Amino acid sequence: MGETAAVAVATWLIALSAYDFRRRRLPNRLTVPGAVVILTVAAVAGRGVPATLGALALTGIYAIVHLRSPTALGAGDVKLAIGIGALTGAFGVQAWALCAIGASLLTGLWGAARLARGSRAAVPHGPSMCLAAAVAVAAALPPG
Repeated sequence: MGETAAVAVATWLIALSAYDFRRRRLPNRLTVPGAVVILTVAAVAGRGVPATLGALALTGIYAIVHLRSPTALGAGDVKLAIGIGALTGAFGVQAWALCAIGASLLTGLWGAARLARGSRAAVPHGPSMCLAAAVAVAAALPPG
């Protein structure tokens, strides 16, 4: 990943996380364009198929969870899964799996920590998705 692309992706992930922290939602104006750009860049780079498969797989999983329990996982998280799944899918199955599992673990740990402190407030899942994606992509990049 080039430096410009890395900065653009990092900026997108930070903007999404900040918005979700403050407003407890992920707006279409951030999730949808990001997904479109990631899928387009992946296609141009010859990684369109794995990016598309990653997007479909993560979005499918998130959609099922959302439909079974809308209060546990919001529609914004499902829309964010398109871009996050595409991003990590473009870097391979291991990056995709690390992100998919890591995001759930991070949110679970964050929620457990809040419960331990006596807070029953829900935690947003978007920041965990973004952090897990950043870690998964960084781990998939060649050294140097």
